[in-house]
Amino acid sequence: MGNGAKAQQRRERGGKDAGKGGKSQLKVNEASKSIVCGTCRQSFMTTARAPALTAHAEKHSKALADCFPDFKV
Repeated sequence: MGNGAKAQQRRERGGKDAGKGGKSQLKVNEASKSIVCGTCRQSFMTTARAPALTAHAEKHSKALADCFPDFKV
């Protein structure tokens, strides 16, 4: 029995782990985007800070409070 056959047997025996897939953060990150720009409807993560949101509001030539009225500093 060669090494290729042993590896194949190991894969078959460990088949219960094969269906699990990777541990992706994509769904969690999408769910945590609760800050939404009132002008363009772009969403930001809840951990976004005021300077990043202010920079986004400046792209619209508006103030932070105009684009994000619900944002608490």
